[in-house]
Amino acid sequence: MDDLTLENFFKEIDDKFNENDRQIIERAFIFAKKAHEGQKRASGEPYFVHAYKTGATLMKWGLDAETIAAGLLHDVAEDTATGIEEIKKEFGESIAFLVDSVTKLGKIKYRGQEKNVENLRKMFLAMAEDIRVVLIKMADRLHNMQTLEFVKKEKQKRIALETLEIYAPIANRLEMGELKGDLEDLAFKYVYPQEYENLVKKSKPLYDKIRNLLTEVQPIIETELLKENIMPVSVHSRTKHLYSLYKKLENPRVGGDFDRVRDLAAIRIILNTVEECYAVLGIIHRIWKPLPGLIKDYIAIPKPNGYQSIHTTVFGPDGVIFEVQIRTVKMHEEAENGIAAHWAYSEQGKASVGGLSNQKKYAWIKQLKDWQESISDNKEFMENLKIDFFQDRIFVFTPMGEVVDLPEGATPIDFAYHVHTDVGNHCMGAKVNSKMVALDSELKNWDMVEIITTKNKKPSEGWLTFAKTSQARSKIRVALGMGKKDHL
Repeated sequence: MDDLTLENFFKEIDDKFNENDRQIIERAFIFAKKAHEGQKRASGEPYFVHAYKTGATLMKWGLDAETIAAGLLHDVAEDTATGIEEIKKEFGESIAFLVDSVTKLGKIKYRGQEKNVENLRKMFLAMAEDIRVVLIKMADRLHNMQTLEFVKKEKQKRIALETLEIYAPIANRLEMGELKGDLEDLAFKYVYPQEYENLVKKSKPLYDKIRNLLTEVQPIIETELLKENIMPVSVHSRTKHLYSLYKKLENPRVGGDFDRVRDLAAIRIILNTVEECYAVLGIIHRIWKPLPGLIKDYIAIPKPNGYQSIHTTVFGPDGVIFEVQIRTVKMHEEAENGIAAHWAYSEQGKASVGGLSNQKKYAWIKQLKDWQESISDNKEFMENLKIDFFQDRIFVFTPMGEVVDLPEGATPIDFAYHVHTDVGNHCMGAKVNSKMVALDSELKNWDMVEIITTKNKKPSEGWLTFAKTSQARSKIRVALGMGKKDHL
């Protein structure tokens, strides 16, 4: 491929890196290209295409020069005659560490959640030691999925299933929404081929109709904003990822009814300031009437994961319903790239969790190591992982208006122990939205939860039957003298 040049590689980021950073990336580019010379991928392309695409993805995510260099070099030690010691000599310990760690993760072959829990443990330990290792692996996996058609048929489903069950949920937990959607869509047709084909056929007329609508409304929005002297950074459309649509239609509350999917398409308006966001919301509602109950202000009340945006669903031309998402540039970058957007390069030369700009927000990554050490049984580890890590999340309020992030299906007992161990241990009742509820009640998104405590109250063994989180269950067992405390 003639476009695999340094000039093309640096096209989008001329002002991002200083001269030293550029030199590191350039050296890694040249080194990797030479090391992979003569090698071909299953597609027939030069092997370096994969290294190039991996590095370019990391660059797009805004990561530091060392990570991009390691992305370019990530297959050199495993697939060429060049060893890790030579990489260390040429690029230093930090980049060699990243390459070596990615190489070790590359040896993991996923054969199903129950059989290979140890592989997951390795992934999470790598994440806890240096998150950049997993980000390189994510970029590597994205390009592998984009070229999966060239892999032998017998391997396709295994790789796609691993992507759907491991990589996409990790991307979701790292708040990398765009990556999660891309990985799921790429895996969908290999894991569920019949369902994929059926959904493509059924959804195509709807997607065509909604895309035509968005093409029609976009210039209307731009014209109205210009009248108010508001210059958006961008106005663009997006349609719902196919696998996300599939999961939504599978929900019993939707029951396969496309008319119940209100976020099939959205217009995204990216602005410079928060003040402009609220002004634009008023303009949108002046043009089209909003659907009652479907205005969500995540700027005033961010999700616990930090997501910020205003969402409103409106009746568009000819009664076609679509969503409008309004956010600032920073909010958009964080929504798309999650943890990568929070990256701050460590002055010590090695960026771990401490290198993140929001250490409190990502403290759970560091806790992963402690959590794994506290759970030796693989079956228990997987059960807790599915609930605490991979499960869909809900967001509820404390009486003081703070937002608490819990797994779907969580109860007031889970909420109580999330607040504080003593609150859980002395819980005698709970109010949800100012009404008394049973302690085993399932909490819903945006419930306001108040825990009623008394000094004489102690945990009941029955609580273990409905407590969802490993944090709550472990603290209940400790209080009952049944076991040691988990760390997460």
